[in-house]
Amino acid sequence: MAANTSWSALGKATDLRNRILFTLGLLIVYRLGTFIPVPGIDGAALQQFMEQAGQGIGGMVSMFTGGALGRMGIFALGIMPYISASIIVQLLTAMVPSLEQLKKEGEQGRKKINQYTRYGTVALATVQAYGLAVSLEAGDLATEPGLYFRLATMITLVGGTMFLMWLGEQITARGIGNGISLIIFVGIIAEVPAALAQFLASGRSGALSPAVIIAVILMVIVTITFVVFMERALRKIHIQYPRRQVGMKVYDGGSSHLPVKVNPSGVIPAIFASSLLLLPVTISTFSSGAASGPVMSWLLANFGPGQPLYLLFFASMIIFFAYFYTFNVAFKPDDVADNLKKQNGFIPGIRPGKKTSEYLEYVVNRVLVLGSGYLALVCLLPEVLRGQFAIPFYFGGTSVLIIVSVTMDTIQQVQSHLLAHQYEGLIEKSQLRGKSKKRSRKGPSRR
Repeated sequence: MAANTSWSALGKATDLRNRILFTLGLLIVYRLGTFIPVPGIDGAALQQFMEQAGQGIGGMVSMFTGGALGRMGIFALGIMPYISASIIVQLLTAMVPSLEQLKKEGEQGRKKINQYTRYGTVALATVQAYGLAVSLEAGDLATEPGLYFRLATMITLVGGTMFLMWLGEQITARGIGNGISLIIFVGIIAEVPAALAQFLASGRSGALSPAVIIAVILMVIVTITFVVFMERALRKIHIQYPRRQVGMKVYDGGSSHLPVKVNPSGVIPAIFASSLLLLPVTISTFSSGAASGPVMSWLLANFGPGQPLYLLFFASMIIFFAYFYTFNVAFKPDDVADNLKKQNGFIPGIRPGKKTSEYLEYVVNRVLVLGSGYLALVCLLPEVLRGQFAIPFYFGGTSVLIIVSVTMDTIQQVQSHLLAHQYEGLIEKSQLRGKSKKRSRKGPSRR
């Protein structure tokens, strides 16, 4: 597709240009909102606190909030409640028959499922906002702690999350790319310059040796290359279609391939596993042990970034959600086998129906061993190296996965729009040429 796309046509594709400008405008609005603080926050105390404690949670939280949590902006919760709610609803859709029936009803069922997702977002955001408000009070970061501060913080943070959800839906519908993914993508990219400057400053001060700096840069390049390769890797299953007769015509049988990605679930397992680890660590850190009991203290001590239990739980959740999400949402062997049977397609040597479903499940299980292991490796390797070498620059595998996936998806959509625009131009030219030929055919002149 990239080889057949002319990027010079971008200036002529008015609709695509308007979509890109609309997307950029809404993303700028999101970035401005991260600098608007929540009312009732002691700014000086918050800045001092984040300088001390930001090293522990700064990288993990900024990955999804674009630095809004460090400034305690109105988007401090980020888009994570919506992502968690959407994943939970998708998982429930695969397990609850009534929700699965709604999904099969088409557009109306999809609207109802989206409405349930919004309700779940409000519920999750409310719980997280209350926990964050209590933690802020316990950390002496509120100017006037009390019921009014808690209510104001909850309303502001929940409203910010719902506004981000609306921005994401508008970008998806009227812009270019997936809106929710682009919001996370912009939040990650916005924090890269400051983190990179801090990383290089550590090298100039002598805290890090030049060998470590070069090794980290090479690791980033190798990891990005590896992620791109694995995200494009496929396992092709040969599909054969028999000869068929329609009326008096006989059509020869054809063949095609069923592509099975090495990582069918994408970055969702890593995001969901990160969201499960995000809230307890954040609340424990903000409370500074003032109001946390033995449970919170134990969580903070053992589930901090780089701790063995943190790494073990993170890897286990990534592998679990990779399998669970793939077989219940992304790739259902029974549904794929039924669709092949309806289209008279079959896998050579495998009977249609149940045998095909069992074979697909066997293949996907084997492919997921590599896919889930790849996800866990990419997400955990930077954490281990960061803990071993005490590198202040937060380089998370989840952030690299999001950056690469969103970039590839957005470029593919831009290329699709450009290709469609080129086809429209070719059709118009062919129609104009056809009309000009018809006009040039003049009959013999009368004498």
